[in-house]
Amino acid sequence: MKRIRPPSRQTLAALEFLAQSPDQWRYGLEIAKATGLKSGSLYPLLKRCDERNLVESQWLEPSEQGRPPRHAYRITPQGQTELKLGRSRAAAQSAPHPLKEKPA
Repeated sequence: MKRIRPPSRQTLAALEFLAQSPDQWRYGLEIAKATGLKSGSLYPLLKRCDERNLVESQWLEPSEQGRPPRHAYRITPQGQTELKLGRSRAAAQSAPHPLKEKPA
């Protein structure tokens, strides 16, 4: 049985950026600039997100002649749901525990 872990902070950052314009295709370079993730971390992360159906990807033809096609990504409805869950988890982890006493 394959275990699915909650998304990492880096994954949530990429999903957060893609969720800003969910219908728009974004290139990896745009995601890298917005999140500060390096390509060695970003592209494997995007591949895993694609495999988990959190993002969809496609090759886009270049706008300028002589340029190669580029891989583009956008968030899926499942990715938006996972992002909301990730935000909730992060908020719950950063909130003070109601049963812990404050130091005197």
